[in-house]
Amino acid sequence: MSPRGNAAQPGGRRTATIADVAEQAGVSTATVSRVLNGDYPVARATKESVLEAVSALGYTANAHARALASSATRTVGIIINDMVDPFFSYVARGVEMEAAAAGRLCIVATAHGDAARELDLIDQLREQRADAVIVVGGAHDEPAARRKMAERARALATIGSVLVLCGRPSLGADVPTKMVGYDNEGGAFALTEHLLAQGHRRILYLGGPHGLSTTVSRLDGYRRALKSRGIEPDEELIREGAFGRSYGHRAMKDVLALDLDYTAVFAANDLVAAGALQAMTDAGLHVPEDVSLVGYDDIPQSFELKPKLTTVHVPLEEMGREAVRIALADDDGFGRRDGDETVVGTHVVIRDSVAPPALVPRA
Repeated sequence: MSPRGNAAQPGGRRTATIADVAEQAGVSTATVSRVLNGDYPVARATKESVLEAVSALGYTANAHARALASSATRTVGIIINDMVDPFFSYVARGVEMEAAAAGRLCIVATAHGDAARELDLIDQLREQRADAVIVVGGAHDEPAARRKMAERARALATIGSVLVLCGRPSLGADVPTKMVGYDNEGGAFALTEHLLAQGHRRILYLGGPHGLSTTVSRLDGYRRALKSRGIEPDEELIREGAFGRSYGHRAMKDVLALDLDYTAVFAANDLVAAGALQAMTDAGLHVPEDVSLVGYDDIPQSFELKPKLTTVHVPLEEMGREAVRIALADDDGFGRRDGDETVVGTHVVIRDSVAPPALVPRA
């Protein structure tokens, strides 16, 4: 690394310049400007080299950002996994409503679980000079993925925009992001505790992609609640896989064919619960008389199931609204704010799908 690059590192004697970035990336300052402005086609490899240099040097062009902010398109971008999944659609609804109230146009994009597509969408929204880019949903905690997302956060900062992480882990204190989270682990603990209070000791955990931060947090709460009662979690009763009704139906059908001892099912979300309920009904089991069932998120469908589903309420619309508020530095936010982070609460909604355990033969 050149002496100028070393000088730009944390603890160095001066701030990195656009010339430092150009030298480290091996391109001209004009090319750096084109990448940061997003106003001229640049080869993908060149763009990645420039963004890596920006990240490594901690480059922030404040004057440049202010100039670009004045020509911003007054838009807020939101990237979700799936448009028809109620979890994401209700967060997006909150973002759209708050963005409209703030005089911004809302652009909604879907990544469909593709991490590379998610990064490309951030790049495209940056080229549109969005005031903020809100990324919703869990993430896999992998160093390479964190590094690439941190590069996008720093690139957004150079044009006066901000990356907001909604319901996903921090990228680190040195990365310029804002965060809106919810008490995911606490909600899972409270829901498992509710089952334990009804007398359940063998609780099947069903669903959620392995290693996804959302799954990890919910499993942490589930395990902690069991251990608080002196019960060692049985890993045979933990069945990770996916979110979604079709997965819940398929996985529950597979479980019913096994000789497993359980009296309650903790579905990773309400859609998984709906699928599991259908599989149990098809097998001649009754909820909650034979098996208790709970979900997570409290989407509208949870109230429409028969029986009505006990679940954890997550304030999805409010999370979306708060993501816009915190991005635009509104001080009248919802929930508890600490600097650039807001955490909203969760609580158990008790309905009709839980009863004391009954011993029944497995279908």
